[in-house]
Amino acid sequence: MPGTFSWRHALAALAALAALGLGACASMTSEYDPPKVSIENFRSLPGEASGPRFEVDLRIQNPNEQALDISGIAYDIALQDVDLISGVSNEVPRVAGYSEEVVTLESGLNTIQLVRFLTGLGTGSRTLDHLEYEVRVKIDFHGFTPTQRIVETGVIGQPRAAD
Repeated sequence: MPGTFSWRHALAALAALAALGLGACASMTSEYDPPKVSIENFRSLPGEASGPRFEVDLRIQNPNEQALDISGIAYDIALQDVDLISGVSNEVPRVAGYSEEVVTLESGLNTIQLVRFLTGLGTGSRTLDHLEYEVRVKIDFHGFTPTQRIVETGVIGQPRAAD
């Protein structure tokens, strides 16, 4: 009968739309490699009443054909397992496919954590000639690209001698 509502047809149409949507999402992320992020530069900003501020240049490399449309970045920098510096930004340029961009972000120093870090220096294996660092970056994207979490670790200074 024309003009009548059929639950069976509505459910079939909804199932077809869901299948198309899932297929589209699966094809978008099947060959997606996470971006690479590294610290390019780090500099102190003139003093402010709110505490020490820094500018951190992060190099974002896009190893994919599709551009990265980044909605925001959050990051933390730790030395010797102490979180010292953190920052966020939603002013990140689009990174074209198979290219890279340097993003300058402002960050703050956690003064309490700095005191904790400094009191730990000179005890045990903590010295200024061998500083282990960890950079944790969370990148959120516009659209259907999943959030990426990237961790970079390394050592600043001389490598330790083998025991």
